[in-house]
Amino acid sequence: MANTRSALKRIRKSNRQRLRNLAVRSEIKTLTKRARAAIADRDESAGQLYSDVSSLVDKAAKRGIIHPNAANRHKSRLAKGLQAAQADD
Repeated sequence: MANTRSALKRIRKSNRQRLRNLAVRSEIKTLTKRARAAIADRDESAGQLYSDVSSLVDKAAKRGIIHPNAANRHKSRLAKGLQAAQADD
């Protein structure tokens, strides 16, 4: 257990940050699932959902919540699926 006031504050601060980061990661997963479902169903909103996911992932990478390469990987995989679905039409 921490002994100094600054260490106790750091623990409180890191817990707040952890919860905030967890919420962002969860939102990324949720939007990705929605986008994949829309792509699979050939829904018209798939393009907009891809844009939303891409924006959120970029913001998370910029803030250090996820690694930039992971962000690019998420976007690339979704884009491939979207392009494949549009090519099949």
